[in-house]
Amino acid sequence: MPSVVGLLEQHELAARRRVDELREEVDRVQAELAAAEQEWQEWMIARRRVDTVLAPDDGNTAEAEATADPQKADAPPTARDAAKPKTQVPVWRQGLARSVLSADYQRILKALADRGRLGQGPLTCQEMAAAFGMDVVPARVEALRSKAKRLVARGWLAEPAPGRFTLARAVAGPDGRS
Repeated sequence: MPSVVGLLEQHELAARRRVDELREEVDRVQAELAAAEQEWQEWMIARRRVDTVLAPDDGNTAEAEATADPQKADAPPTARDAAKPKTQVPVWRQGLARSVLSADYQRILKALADRGRLGQGPLTCQEMAAAFGMDVVPARVEALRSKAKRLVARGWLAEPAPGRFTLARAVAGPDGRS
């Protein structure tokens, strides 16, 4: 008949082997998870870089304005100034109509103008995506964020708090409404 101590040692040995097997499995899964997260990060970076390269704004707007005739700066925008889909976002200036922007940018401005008229505060990109009937997924939200940030950089929007957008004071009008 086996001793009680011998039986306990057998069970302890079996439990320790099971723990060792599970630790090896955890290490394997963690290594696989780390590799998958790294690949995911690389794809996100690649997409952002492609977005940057394909973005309609290559920094040419500031250069074009610097070389533009200063007398024409006060002239009303012409059809030639109108943005076409996948073109530059012009820097906002007095008298520049929203129609110079592509439809996506106009839609953002309209949503923020409507919100301002209703006396509501800033809008997040997630809220914009939901308001536009889009799936609120990272790709859509990031696309809207990119557009909103571009509009902020060009003076069309303001970002009073990180990730919260409103019409810029000058775009909204002197009383804060468009």
